[in-house]
Amino acid sequence: MTDSHPSPAPDPRAIVIGAGLGGLAAAMRLGAKRYAVTVLDRLDRAGGRGSSITQDGHRFDLGPTIVTAPQVFEDLWRACGLDFHRDVDLRPMDPFYEVRWPDGTKFRATGDDDRMIEEVARISPGDVDGYRKFLKDAEARYVVGYEGMVAKPMHRLWSTIKVLPLFAKLRADRSIHGHAAARVKDEKLRMALSFHPLFIGGDPMHVTSMYALVAHLEKTFGVHYAMGGVQAIADAMAAVVRGQGGVIRHGVEADEILTSGDRATGVRLTDGETLDAPLVVSNADAGHTYDRLLRNRQRKRWTTRKLSNKRWSMGLYVWYFGTKDTRAMWRDVGHHTILNGPRYTGLLRDIFLKGKLSDDFSLYIHRPSVTDSSVAPAGDDTFYVLSPVPHIGWDNPVDWKTEAPKYRDKIAAVLEQHMPGFRDRISTEMEFTPETFRDRYLSPNGSGFSLEPRILQSAWFRPHNVSEEAKGLFLVGAGTHPGAGLPGVVSSAEVLAKLVPDLAVGADAPRMAAE
Repeated sequence: MTDSHPSPAPDPRAIVIGAGLGGLAAAMRLGAKRYAVTVLDRLDRAGGRGSSITQDGHRFDLGPTIVTAPQVFEDLWRACGLDFHRDVDLRPMDPFYEVRWPDGTKFRATGDDDRMIEEVARISPGDVDGYRKFLKDAEARYVVGYEGMVAKPMHRLWSTIKVLPLFAKLRADRSIHGHAAARVKDEKLRMALSFHPLFIGGDPMHVTSMYALVAHLEKTFGVHYAMGGVQAIADAMAAVVRGQGGVIRHGVEADEILTSGDRATGVRLTDGETLDAPLVVSNADAGHTYDRLLRNRQRKRWTTRKLSNKRWSMGLYVWYFGTKDTRAMWRDVGHHTILNGPRYTGLLRDIFLKGKLSDDFSLYIHRPSVTDSSVAPAGDDTFYVLSPVPHIGWDNPVDWKTEAPKYRDKIAAVLEQHMPGFRDRISTEMEFTPETFRDRYLSPNGSGFSLEPRILQSAWFRPHNVSEEAKGLFLVGAGTHPGAGLPGVVSSAEVLAKLVPDLAVGADAPRMAAE
């Protein structure tokens, strides 16, 4: 006997707030599960912090420039039945990057063990054995911290508790800088082995030594550049979403996540339009999600007070500029260059502990035109120069309207030592300050990478991928587990896929986006 009143089919509608890399990866994962996805984004193109701006013939990658762990993208495309390398042209970098110091010392990072040993020996012969031990440490931490945790749900406390014995064995309580100092004596090498957390918003003096795993990640999988920049990856992701039947709406902003009882029910936009869906994924910053988008809901865990007491990542000053007829100049300045200032640990204290804009600084120079001619007119160069600075959540925040021109002049004086005459050849320029990050990306305190990835702000202690504030609400992106950086935000969508069930619908069932 058949049931004359069958159960209604599950509602397949899903809304993703934000078309950053995490939001796009989430949309792809949900599309592969046959959800009808609508992505909402306030910017004019996909990518979020990984998007770009084209100005006077120069394409400026606004955020991430280095692609590590390409397997996270390969796995994402494979989950959608596609081949990542058919859609994105990924080029390996050799060297990965060059680190420079004021006294002229240089360190070129590569994936070749012998060449790396030569680099270490050239700077400090007595540290070669310590460096080899550091590499073994990095592999052990990679197995536990990356393979064992990155793409795993961590919203249950037990998931974190059960790895504590391994964390204790690996001295996760020690900072990455402290761990480097335990292995090598030379201060320059200590910097070269410990600076990587800065690229995900962490203070090397305080984030866990588990971040030594980056050395193994780079050595094993390499450092890559996507032709067309990370924007090309974002555009390819958006094409997959649309190919699955998903909708991406640009120029619209989520104002509130709507709830009824204990469940999320949809999203209201700033223009008053309401979209209904039983599944809502926020790729907005976790702080913005809880403090703004859920402002009218009494929250159990992520209250305004709790968020304000968290440590937020540093801010960023980024100077983007194009130069005329310079492609053949400054041949020793490669694709990725890091310029150290006269201080390392003291500068970190100023940025992360004092909220002080120092007279000295360290810089990251991105010169993609040496690899990708499409970023600039023929013969010209496109540059992106980044300096870590305090975020604007301190009691006496930096007044960037006053300080930005002076700070830019100081940076220019340092760049002149490496690229003589560059300023006379600038043809176009723009700058981002922490205030830009606050206004463009709705980033709390203008932080570059959401919550700082300290050990007690990671895994279970970080905002969870599945929200405890409303059923049907999930988080992806830098502010949730596993954290910032391209591997982190893309992996957050893989965690999401493990938490959201497949739809039990037939292959021919219609899928309608939220409206």
